[in-house]
Amino acid sequence: MSITHSSESLDITLYLDHLQVERGLSQNTLSAYARDLARYFEFINSRSKDFSQVEENDLSDFLTNLRNGNSEHAILSATSAARTLIAVRGFHKFISRENGGLDPAQSVKPPTPSRRLPKALSVHQIELIIASTGDGSTAKSLRDCALVELLYSTGARISELIDLNRNDVKDPLTSLRLLGKGGKERIVPVGKYAVAALDKYLVRARPALLTSGTSGNERALFLNQRGSRLSRQSAWEIIRTAAKNAGIDVEISPHTLRHSFATHLLDGGADIRTVQELLGHASVATTQIYTLVTIDRLREAYASAHPRAQIKN
Repeated sequence: MSITHSSESLDITLYLDHLQVERGLSQNTLSAYARDLARYFEFINSRSKDFSQVEENDLSDFLTNLRNGNSEHAILSATSAARTLIAVRGFHKFISRENGGLDPAQSVKPPTPSRRLPKALSVHQIELIIASTGDGSTAKSLRDCALVELLYSTGARISELIDLNRNDVKDPLTSLRLLGKGGKERIVPVGKYAVAALDKYLVRARPALLTSGTSGNERALFLNQRGSRLSRQSAWEIIRTAAKNAGIDVEISPHTLRHSFATHLLDGGADIRTVQELLGHASVATTQIYTLVTIDRLREAYASAHPRAQIKN
């Protein structure tokens, strides 16, 4: 979807530049904002208005449009609609400050998403997924094993991991420096199993992948079959395939390993502030949702183990 009107296009471009320079948002986040604002422009343009003519009711109608969908756009969940509206509200705040005038979006509230608990796998399921990445006889299986081991060992976001370069891995490897949201750096320890898997990949697999294609990327840590940097989509597929091969019949993603990392740490007695630092959460409130998962597990354990937890018929 493209934005063709010059004035509106310039406003959006200036806003995205502001987000990149002043707030240090990642390219992935900027791309999401650009898509959201392109859809918003399309909606406002369909009403024969420009941004300076937008009123509060236009924004309310846009929110309804997001939630209901149309012939060109799928229905958005409350979470996705809220994210889109946040982008639009930020945009109007920016242009009202830069160009003067009222901000029509300041009173429009995003929908409140339902609070969903993160889905964590059991330790046994994680081990099955790792074992299902392959037998280590190919460069691909060694890479896939190292990727999954490192995701679970560090709790990294998939984008943080695939953005790593070869020279980010020091010898001996005990920790990694990750670049998170907003350019925030954090150092995370790396477990022995992940270190061993990564060492095998670096020695036996990465050199073969680097020379297997025509577009060898000497900087990237994780490479695809063409020798280029592994993409998020490919990493997602690696994990889904391994889970399927392991017989795990639930929908998982790279973030599932991050959820499992946090949940298992808390189950093992880790302090919530420590888990917050390891995950790179700006607020401990974001991390606290994982405590609800562990409380549920405690209730289940209590119900099944305590002799007087249940009234027997």
